[in-house]
Amino acid sequence: MKQPFAWDHYSDQPAIIRDRALKRQMRRSALPSLIKTFLIALITLPLALVLMPFMPRRTISGEHFFGMGVNLDYEPNTTPYLLNELGVKKLLIRIPLWEMDRLHEYIAFIRSFKEKEITVALLQDRDHITSLSMTKDHFTQIFEALDGVCSTYVIGSTINRAKWGFFSVNEYLDFYGVAYDLKKTRFPHLKLIGSNVIDFEYHFSAHTLFNLARIRFDAVGSLLYVDRRGAPENTQMGFALLGKIKLLNALISLSPKTANELIITETNWPIKNTSPYAPTSEHECVSEEDYAAFMVRYHLLSFASQKVSCVYWHQLIAPGYGLIDNREGIRKRNAFESYRVMHSHLGDAEFMSFSHSVDAYRLICSTPRGKLHVTWTLTSAPIYTYKAQS
Repeated sequence: MKQPFAWDHYSDQPAIIRDRALKRQMRRSALPSLIKTFLIALITLPLALVLMPFMPRRTISGEHFFGMGVNLDYEPNTTPYLLNELGVKKLLIRIPLWEMDRLHEYIAFIRSFKEKEITVALLQDRDHITSLSMTKDHFTQIFEALDGVCSTYVIGSTINRAKWGFFSVNEYLDFYGVAYDLKKTRFPHLKLIGSNVIDFEYHFSAHTLFNLARIRFDAVGSLLYVDRRGAPENTQMGFALLGKIKLLNALISLSPKTANELIITETNWPIKNTSPYAPTSEHECVSEEDYAAFMVRYHLLSFASQKVSCVYWHQLIAPGYGLIDNREGIRKRNAFESYRVMHSHLGDAEFMSFSHSVDAYRLICSTPRGKLHVTWTLTSAPIYTYKAQS
């Protein structure tokens, strides 16, 4: 079967499906599933919205909250040293299923990280969506090759974008079902993260969480980007980042298909003057200073929600959106130091309280160094201060 899209090196995402006739045909065949998506969302989203204020917080510690995406093709020999400098211990590494001929390289890359908690994201193309027998074979090869090294997998990504190969939620549920069946029959120790809708398009999330498919998610992944709205406090349809997290958490809590855990598997901001490496137009790009500020506030707000188990920043090294620009050697952006400082204070923190007014925020945590007060505004960087534990 002819591959309808190719890997886009610059944006780290597949290029668009260029066969327009194929695209129209697939959208027509997906119409029953899309109608189902609309009807499920019509029922579940209003219910989640009503119940959202009553959903309790979970108990999430800083030790398990911070994660970083790393890439085999971006400075693999230097990456371990940079991660140690940051202090981050949880990594997300992508394996594109259309690069199975490079599986040995990915396995060696994953094994190169010592004392790190690895999550592997398995990325799909159209061939792996239409040929589930091939998908089963490739999943099996990966699960066997990484046995004892990795037990947590993100199954599929960006399921609500046609350029990533899926034309309906039903197609995704069938794809995820291959991994779930392998878990039940051969790999019961695996933790499978599913759903993986990008952006604030929770009608697709609702369909992944409320259906009759014989599947279950050990955790729900979300590519919860807010970059097109600018700052994480900016609203979309009345929802800022905190509201989006709370609404998705309510949906997850109501679903019989999940273990009630939310993980943000990917988010970032594109950076100005990095074309063609930025994945969006220049209009959505931000300065390096704003990138660092927004990144820190995204993490602080997500941690303060106590509804997100982990945020995986996408990613450590990438010219258009990473903490490090590697176009001319290794250049650490301001965000690298901002992340390091944030992690040094919150990497062992336990949540105590959170409050905010119109533009002033206060997060209080317990740490081995004393009670940590993090205060910030929309125009000033966070201030980390410690007080003796009472």
